[in-house]
Amino acid sequence: MKMLQAVLLDISGVLHEDGVPLPGAVEAVARLQASRLALRFVTNTSRKTSATVYAELLEMGFELERQQVFTAPAAVRRYLERHRLRPYLLVHEALEPEFDGLNVADPDAVVLCDAEHRLDYRHLDEAFRVLQQGAPLLAVGTNRYFRQHGGLHLDVGPFVKALEYAADTEAVVLGKPAAGFFRAVLEDVGVGAEDALMVGDDAEADVAAAMNIGMGGALVRTGKYRAGDELRAPEASIGACLAELVTQLAPR
Repeated sequence: MKMLQAVLLDISGVLHEDGVPLPGAVEAVARLQASRLALRFVTNTSRKTSATVYAELLEMGFELERQQVFTAPAAVRRYLERHRLRPYLLVHEALEPEFDGLNVADPDAVVLCDAEHRLDYRHLDEAFRVLQQGAPLLAVGTNRYFRQHGGLHLDVGPFVKALEYAADTEAVVLGKPAAGFFRAVLEDVGVGAEDALMVGDDAEADVAAAMNIGMGGALVRTGKYRAGDELRAPEASIGACLAELVTQLAPR
């Protein structure tokens, strides 16, 4: 890293857990916003629209602008529009407004998000049928699990792998850990990878993936972090929480 110019923050598990800000997180974000560093909020969250993510962060007391939020579902929508695809949407009902206005008749693509109860045999089999016709599989990420209500729960990754295996295809991943997602954020900021730091609670999808394209990485011991995760991103900085890291990045 030449000179740190931008910080990318994962949201759930770094800023808050279950809608409750983590200790010192609101103040830490305010310090970053007041510093010379450019700040972006990035998430694979796919049970909420990008507008909802932004509104909830404001309600929690975080200081941010709408254009600072980058979500994987929004990246999927941009991909669909750019390639003029008609999606079969296997998404959570709360996420449906993110795709309002798209043509979904006679689908020629499958969009797979964390659809919760819709990830049943009927919906997965319908997605498989569309994929058998040569349609691409578009996924928000390959995360194995997420943390909610004090426990770990299956994320979209296992279902991506199942459809890849069944349809003998490879998903186009448009959120973390895809390099393209990080590069799109960096392009928006206007900095190179070597001048940016990714802070996350997922050692693989957040931290190691960012470091693979030349970014700096910092792992926090909050959210989905589990003892030993440091081994998945051995070159990353480690902090007990965001507030501790920001003390080093943006001293008073």
